[in-house]
Amino acid sequence: MLSYKQKHAQANREARATVVALAITIAVWAVCGFGLSGLDVQIFHTPLWVVGGTIGTWVCSIIVVVVLAKKIFLNYDLDDESLVAEEKEACHE
Repeated sequence: MLSYKQKHAQANREARATVVALAITIAVWAVCGFGLSGLDVQIFHTPLWVVGGTIGTWVCSIIVVVVLAKKIFLNYDLDDESLVAEEKEACHE
């Protein structure tokens, strides 16, 4: 069971990891989209940068979300009994 302070620290950790995940996704989008725009390669009559910018970014996003869900995010309730007890103790001190 996490304490109230630990829960907020975990929420901050999750928020920072989400910002990093966003930065990674943007970087992949830029590389796979704009980075490939100079190539004259087509897949099914579609420029490679379109495929890379959409499908590449989509695949990256799925990978990032799976990593976040399995390694970073925790499932806990902010309104559990320990939180109420801690708040009552803080009020009586």
